[in-house]
Amino acid sequence: MASRVAGTYGLEIFDVQLRRESSGTVLRVQIDRPGPAATAEDSVSVGDCAHVSRDLSAILDVEDLVTSAYILEVSSPGLDRPLRHAGDYRRFSGRRAKLVMREAVDGQTYFKGRLGGVDDNAVLIDGDDGRRHRVAIGVITRANLEVEF
Repeated sequence: MASRVAGTYGLEIFDVQLRRESSGTVLRVQIDRPGPAATAEDSVSVGDCAHVSRDLSAILDVEDLVTSAYILEVSSPGLDRPLRHAGDYRRFSGRRAKLVMREAVDGQTYFKGRLGGVDDNAVLIDGDDGRRHRVAIGVITRANLEVEF
């Protein structure tokens, strides 16, 4: 349902969570704009979030899928967004990121540097140590873009 609503605005769903928190039940929907997202104009705007929130809220009220009271939050993945798939590493090639691995690669369990894309199911990262590292996607436990100003 969220995918359908986001799709009408040229957006896609990044994540959906339904959680019980101290403030009550929260339905979090993160939307994203497909493509390079290299500039602010390419990113998800507050207006995009408002449109999706309004339309999704109306559908959820009619369909009554969440049977208890809840708070709907619609947002973007953020400037320090997680990187989850090979497509993310390709999409954000050239941007700064931090990779955390479950096993050491080139003697390290994390790298900070500039993404160099994907080659044969491995992420290429030009590390802050001045070397290019090749990290198998399967050993990465967490990866995020780093905010650059």
